[in-house]
Amino acid sequence: MADSLRLNPIPLAELKRGDNLLQSRFWGAFKEKAGWTPFPFRYDWNGRTLYLLVLVRRLGRVLPIAYVPFGPELTGDGDGDHLRLLGEALLTELPLGTLFVRFDLRGDREEFPGMPKEAGLAKASSDIQPPDSVILDITRPEEELLAGMHKKWRYNIGLAEKKGVLVEEASPERLSDWYELYRITGERDRIALHPQSYYRSQFDLCRDLALTGGKAGVDYPDLRLWTASFEGELLAGIITSFYGNRATYLYGASSNSKRNLMPSYALQWKAMAAAKEAGCGEYDFFGIPPKDDPDHPMHGLYKFKVNFGGIPVHYHGCWDRVYGRLFYYLYRGAESLRFWYYKVFKKRG
Repeated sequence: MADSLRLNPIPLAELKRGDNLLQSRFWGAFKEKAGWTPFPFRYDWNGRTLYLLVLVRRLGRVLPIAYVPFGPELTGDGDGDHLRLLGEALLTELPLGTLFVRFDLRGDREEFPGMPKEAGLAKASSDIQPPDSVILDITRPEEELLAGMHKKWRYNIGLAEKKGVLVEEASPERLSDWYELYRITGERDRIALHPQSYYRSQFDLCRDLALTGGKAGVDYPDLRLWTASFEGELLAGIITSFYGNRATYLYGASSNSKRNLMPSYALQWKAMAAAKEAGCGEYDFFGIPPKDDPDHPMHGLYKFKVNFGGIPVHYHGCWDRVYGRLFYYLYRGAESLRFWYYKVFKKRG
């Protein structure tokens, strides 16, 4: 294995397009509007040319922290050395005084259970992106996709259609209506939400890039808003991204009304079919509880996503390469307290 790794800073527009939305040029441009500074890199590892998007922001406008969203992806090809050397190389390329770089690792934690520790990383006090998800192969014919679902899920899709639930791709102008449902969903499930502007700015950036043919060479996903209505009443809505080979179910919202009409099932089926038509080969449900545990407060979400016939995947989640230990542990303590407040205390109701 190499004993060093050289990072080459590149313009954001030179990040190689792939299937990972959160490692894309679009995501870097979007997060820059939200106050982060993107640091894109190209480097060579074991005969391969790799690309990496690192996001940096400052705590109190002073102390920089760095985050690698859904990256790098683990392959089993010297991952421990790769991460160790990558952490060392980033220290010289990131702003002076950076406390840590947080890797949101893409890789099966069951296949490589001890690798992050072997690379000298510390498990973060909380994960940022969902470390567990469900991936559905949508390259198969629609009849096979339906046959692979739980029979109740097939029934629910048919029921929604039979009862007259209207599922359609909606204009981003309807984001305000969707967000009202999202607010209701957040209150019902006791989850914290971004402000509406966070979601609207994603659509706005896609629109602006489409109008300019890709501003500054920045590519963008096919971002879509889907709604399910009955007799003019909005019942549910989801936002999906089609990017490369991967379609991702990013955000979902539903009302407390007429849930017996099964609008959420019809929405997912419509989005899957559209993703398949757009050329995507997999549909990522983006976030489930870590295992099939009836006692978990989100067990219903686990069943909802898994029973569409996909395969559960389990990533390592967030691991930190620490540079400034004193301030890092102070930050870690504050982060743990924040996690407890939003994920434990508020969910107790």
